[in-house]
Amino acid sequence: MSLFIRASGRQHDSGGARGWIRYVAAVGVGAFALALAATWTSGPLATGIGAAASAVYALVADLLQPSHRAHAPGGALLRTAAGRVPRFGRLDRPELAGVHPADGPGDRRAPPPYVVRDAEPSVRRALEDGGFVLIVGESTAGKTRLAYEVARSRFPRHAFVRPMDRSALAPAVAVARRRRRAVLWLDDLENYLGADGVTAPMVEELLGRRPGRVVILATMRSEEFRRYDAREESRLTGSDRDAWRVQRDVLNAAVKIRLERHWSAAEQLRAAAHREDPRIRLALESGDRFGLAEVVAAGPELLTAWQNAWAPAANPRGAAVVAAAVDCRRSGLRRPVSREWLQELHRPYLAERGGPDLQPEPFAEAMAWACQAAYATSGLLIGNYSQGYTAFDYVLTASDLPPVPDHLWDALLALVEPADAYDMGLVAHQAGRLPRAAAALERARAGGAAEADFLLAIVTGDRGRPRQAARDLLRVVERRRAALGAAHPETLAAVHQWAFFTGESGEARAASAAFVRLVADATEALGAEHTDTLAARHQQAYFAGEAGDVDTAVRELAALLDVRLRRAEADHPQALAVRRSLIWFSSLRGDLAEAERELRLLLTDAERALGPHNPHTLAIRSTQAAFAAQAGRTEEAIAEFTRLVSERSRLLGHDHPHVTHSRLQRVQGLIAVGRGTEARGELTEMIEEARRVLEPGHRHLVLARSLLTPLRREP
Repeated sequence: MSLFIRASGRQHDSGGARGWIRYVAAVGVGAFALALAATWTSGPLATGIGAAASAVYALVADLLQPSHRAHAPGGALLRTAAGRVPRFGRLDRPELAGVHPADGPGDRRAPPPYVVRDAEPSVRRALEDGGFVLIVGESTAGKTRLAYEVARSRFPRHAFVRPMDRSALAPAVAVARRRRRAVLWLDDLENYLGADGVTAPMVEELLGRRPGRVVILATMRSEEFRRYDAREESRLTGSDRDAWRVQRDVLNAAVKIRLERHWSAAEQLRAAAHREDPRIRLALESGDRFGLAEVVAAGPELLTAWQNAWAPAANPRGAAVVAAAVDCRRSGLRRPVSREWLQELHRPYLAERGGPDLQPEPFAEAMAWACQAAYATSGLLIGNYSQGYTAFDYVLTASDLPPVPDHLWDALLALVEPADAYDMGLVAHQAGRLPRAAAALERARAGGAAEADFLLAIVTGDRGRPRQAARDLLRVVERRRAALGAAHPETLAAVHQWAFFTGESGEARAASAAFVRLVADATEALGAEHTDTLAARHQQAYFAGEAGDVDTAVRELAALLDVRLRRAEADHPQALAVRRSLIWFSSLRGDLAEAERELRLLLTDAERALGPHNPHTLAIRSTQAAFAAQAGRTEEAIAEFTRLVSERSRLLGHDHPHVTHSRLQRVQGLIAVGRGTEARGELTEMIEEARRVLEPGHRHLVLARSLLTPLRREP
């Protein structure tokens, strides 16, 4: 269990200023594809089930339907008409397991022939002794079909326990626990993570109760899975928050098998044996550009249809509805959206593209188009009137999606439940949108969402109010100590964050001392080389250097880097962060030219391993610019800080503390080259803006005012 995410990827800017790691990659929110064939529609069927899905519905509605809680459409398990959880062997329709209906000519009542995938032997081996198996791949790679075919042949007498949404997880686990043999089916695992979702202890208890008799089989899109890899751990903005940690630990408990979207030559050869099926034949003809499963599910065609629908008199309102549904998922909403919500949420999208000038179709027609599309698959929207709608996950892979607009995010937040607001706050925090994160988490906390106060305190600190964050986190520490004990991992997590923001508020010596104690406690509880212990060591060394003990900082960072390198983690973001800290503090007592040489090597490594826009890479460039200023190359430093202001503003928002810090560094350069009038105007504007965000006495405000005072005296 990784607790101390912030420290190991520590991002401090040069000159004693500090920063935070930010997960800035575009975040795609998980698929929530309903098995439409099995969906009980207490409301009208109109506007919601595409042609192929409707055919499946007619065939099997008399056999399978989910049960419902009396008070809500959520919480459903897939059940037979008699109310029983079916055996896996009875599921002769892969759509009931969540497989996308197939596109193209042919008998749409029957799925395309199954083509054995190269990964199938690995899946079978992983399932031999039961356990938790997770198949990871891109949207429409064929993950669910592979899992369905292997598990159905391997476990025909097992109960097929499929919760239809996250609210049904608890009853699904209870059913799986009671049954003699069961497969807990978690298609699109990302939708079962988060508040009231799967936890590692839940997995351990379920599988350990009767080893080999219960299997958890899950799928997950690659885009979602990447949120939890080691690289992303260090990009999270100082947050070892419970939500990310709990979710990542679930993934660590699984045997993970990757499935490629593009089919191998061997897979295409096996597919060729089924060329008599026109859908397979069409897919083979497009295999040089797309994966076969991707073509069969009509992913590229659906994406093109959405893009073309904006044309005047085409389906512009339908395109706007799909855009709203896509951005609901990208905002962090993990459940379907009602028809009524979409009717309101789509309006600004349509207005932005031209409104009446586009000759938009009526809303009912727009919904019908979005759900049925023109390809007889699951449609751009999946769902129905009573269950709600969610965007087909393939369209989330579009490379040109703009950021989620404020109008959608604000309107959605006003509609959702507290647990949904927590999910939205988590996504906003990871994306660096701190005002959004704070608003969502305030809503979640007010509604009683568990541990929302912990994440909200971290967001508060990241926004530039570290003293308030430290006070709030101290209350979390006290609560967890009383409830869980001082050595519990969650208590240690809260201590870590409290110590961090204590240092961020200017009390570096107190923070360093707190981290000394925390390193000792983490070593005893977790081990000397546990990820969290190493993370705490990084913070201990950093704040020691900030407190003036540069020798200790250099010694501890060098020892920590040795551990990272011995663990073959040279390209790990945490190892790169340690190198940068070590270079910075070494430069304070040594050769600047040598520090610049080492930093150039580090920048090359970071750009190769992380990319040019990763927060670590930007932090290295900030240090590089500071070194240039120290070496007298002031114009070079000004140019680089100007670029950093632009890039950080684009990634994090103009009022993020990282942006303010880069602006301050640029102003210092302007003053150094005699551009005082320009510097005075920049500082005046900056102080006015920062006062609305940063807490009184924040170090950025103190520095800005100290720089402005002498400039005001100049003529």
